[in-house]
Order: sequence, then structure tokens, then C-alpha cells
Amino acid sequence: MTAATPPLIGLTGGIATGKSTVAAYLSQHYGWPMLDADVLSRQVVQPGTAAWHEIVQRYGESVLQPDGRLNRAELGAIVFQETAEAQRERQWLEAQIHPRIRQQFQEAIAAAAAWPPLVFVVPLLFEAQMTDLVTDIWVVYCTLEQQKARLRQRDGYDEEQVRSRLMAQMPLAQKCRQATLVLDNSGAERIWKQQIQQWLQRFDRVES
Repeated sequence: MTAATPPLIGLTGGIATGKSTVAAYLSQHYGWPMLDADVLSRQVVQPGTAAWHEIVQRYGESVLQPDGRLNRAELGAIVFQETAEAQRERQWLEAQIHPRIRQQFQEAIAAAAAWPPLVFVVPLLFEAQMTDLVTDIWVVYCTLEQQKARLRQRDGYDEEQVRSRLMAQMPLAQKCRQATLVLDNSGAERIWKQQIQQWLQRFDRVES
């Protein structure tokens, strides 16, 4: 990080650990700018884009909704299976999407001011090999049982779907070991909010 470059925070974690909750807090409470990889992943496959054409060519129109947008549930049924073939298809799909997201991140970094921090919300920060883009890695943590319960309640997943989503990502414990900051979302929100305040003290900034 140079004098002209802000802290570049890669906000990640496991599925259903609370990344969106933390991201919303950073945006609403501090006003920090952020790019969300989930949002960008939808933008780069809009009908007519290069990635959209590649995906339709590979899987056919069965993965399209009536309006031409990708049917993410149909794609999920292809790539989130516990088979080697599904893993290969998931890797292929990510190879169409991740480089395009990376390019948008790089453009945002080039245009960023020295402050405030720029936040990249990237569920697959490690898996997509984007850690080199950031100066700080924040991993949102909760227990495995909390993850499973949230997936069942939030997304209506059955046990097989819960297991396949969890297995598609790097283990949360491994992500925590590589983090510069682990935000504990297994209990009260005030805990991780205090952790963020403590992080800000490094820059002589305690923003209320």
C-alpha cells in the first residue's frame, strides 16, 4: 500500500457466516465504498455479454430464464454436486467469471483515493486467488452449526444442498488462519463492531 492507496479490505468468510451484515454496516455506518463480487458476478453474465454467450454455448438454453437471464438454480444443479464432473464444471464457470470481476476490482483500485478504505466483498477471495489485490483480509466467522442453520432457514436448503455448498468452499478454519482480522459473528454484533474500531486505531482514526 502506497501513500496514495487506501487500505484495501478483502471481506470474506464462509457461506452464511454474516458477510452481508458486516458489509452493510461498513457501508451504512462508515460510508466506506465497496464492490460486491456477488453483484458483479451477475453483471458480467448479463444477456449479451461475452461470459453469457460462453455459458449458453456450453450448457444450452436450458440454463436460461424466459427473459434471457441465467437461471442460477439450474446452473447450481450442474456445478454443486459431489462429483468430479461437477467440480470441473464449477471450475470452468468460475474461470469465465472471476477474471472479469478481478478486472473491475483493479479499475476501482486505480481510481481510489487515499482514504477511506475500499472494501471488496468476495466470498471466494481465497478460492479465486484474489488475495494479492488487497492489503487486509477480514474473515467473518461463525460456528459450523450456525452456518448450517442459516442455510436451512435463509435459503431453504436440505441437508445435501447444505453439505455441497459447504464442501465447495475452502474450510472456514483455513481462511481464518490466513486472515489479518477474524471478525467473530458467532455471538453479539458488538463484538465484531469493536474489532473494527480497534483496527481503525492503527490509522489514528476512531470513527464513531
